[in-house]
Amino acid sequence: MDSSFALSAFIIAGLFFLDRDNAARTSKALWLPVIYLCINLSRPLSFWLGMSPPPELPGEPPPGSPLDQSVVGLLVVFGIIVICRRRHVRAVLRANWSIVLYFSFSLVSLLWSDFPGWGFKRWVRVLGELVMVLIVVTDAQPIAALRRLFSRVGFILLPASVLLTVYDSDAVNGGYDASRPITGVTENKNMLGLVTYVLALGTLWQVLSLLRDRKQPNRARRLLAQCTLLSIGIWLLYAAHSATSGTCFALGAALMLATALLPIGRRPAALHALVLAILLGGVFTVDFGGQAEVFKAMGRSSDLTGRTEIWQILIPMAPNPIVGSGFETFWVGWRTPDLERLVHFGINEAHDGYIEVYLQLGLLGLGLIALILGQGYCRAIRALRRDPILGGLLLAYIVTAATYSISEAGFRSPFFLLLSVVAAGRVTGLEEGPSQTGQELAEQTLVAAKSTLDASPAWVNSCI
Repeated sequence: MDSSFALSAFIIAGLFFLDRDNAARTSKALWLPVIYLCINLSRPLSFWLGMSPPPELPGEPPPGSPLDQSVVGLLVVFGIIVICRRRHVRAVLRANWSIVLYFSFSLVSLLWSDFPGWGFKRWVRVLGELVMVLIVVTDAQPIAALRRLFSRVGFILLPASVLLTVYDSDAVNGGYDASRPITGVTENKNMLGLVTYVLALGTLWQVLSLLRDRKQPNRARRLLAQCTLLSIGIWLLYAAHSATSGTCFALGAALMLATALLPIGRRPAALHALVLAILLGGVFTVDFGGQAEVFKAMGRSSDLTGRTEIWQILIPMAPNPIVGSGFETFWVGWRTPDLERLVHFGINEAHDGYIEVYLQLGLLGLGLIALILGQGYCRAIRALRRDPILGGLLLAYIVTAATYSISEAGFRSPFFLLLSVVAAGRVTGLEEGPSQTGQELAEQTLVAAKSTLDASPAWVNSCI
């Protein structure tokens, strides 16, 4: 077992070594979102340290782990300090008014929640995702920051998932079984599928970029590292048996390849038709194919009648159809035993992102989600015209987020959706003027950042 961990550490270190790019000058603060995602996309830190949280009390919100809450809280605080020192954050927030409105309404919704304290903790955690997104997109070199974010998180989580898959206690005792769903560094196979598909799409973007631009420094070894990571991601998607995530990766990859290889970005009608076809294909695949995996995990039949039965139970339980129960507080308190009695098995999400938002934030929340998706789609189309490969990635994230949320509560952890919406705005220069390209914007931001750093204390400079 020790040799396997040593081999895994060697592979991770080797990937970092192969992918190093000394030409990029990203902020040291980029490690904050890397650490945040490595924690948020895997099992809790208390699990890895063997520190179990206090036991849950009937009818009360889960107490959570003080260690996990403290670490995440510190990361969010440090992140807020970083973005407060950056020049373009206010302009970015003004441009992304739909996201600001969603977070504001989510916070206000705690006023009518039965458990505002628990809801506020969850709100802070989701706010942390927006803070980490802002650290990435307001970097002096935002595109380089995106590359390093995907590489660092992927190099850590995906090889570690392979290690835990092959050498976990069940596999060691009974031998590896390819038909058995795996969890990797996450708590369940669906979460592993989500983590793998979003990181694999980011890796595919880097592979396509390296293949197209032959003048990039150290192209051969970086391409080797990214192709290795992409291969690991595809294997994990296959081994996890997560139909929804596998479908979303296939749809996103098809969209990225089509926009990168075909001149479709200059034909709006053809592009909209392609996106609509992919989205409808995802809807039919998830509804009539992927739903079997969801109900198999629940111990239920895989027919559509069983799924609609759950929705018919949940939808009338929304305390208020206009404003919902309050942010992230529907699944705690007195409703838990009622749900177990009605549904006959444990459930903590609606397995539909849109119904989940309706239960928590009502029709107003659904409207705000629609605004974010619409704004993100329009921006991704513009980004696609300027940079077909990066625009294809951002468009793929938005389309697959809409598809994934048909059968999973995808909007509860919206990091990559927020990243695609905000990054698309930066690429197209919406915050600085419609005539700027992404490269020009990055160069001007770098000049502004250098002037700011020259006037800052040394200890602040080391963080920013």
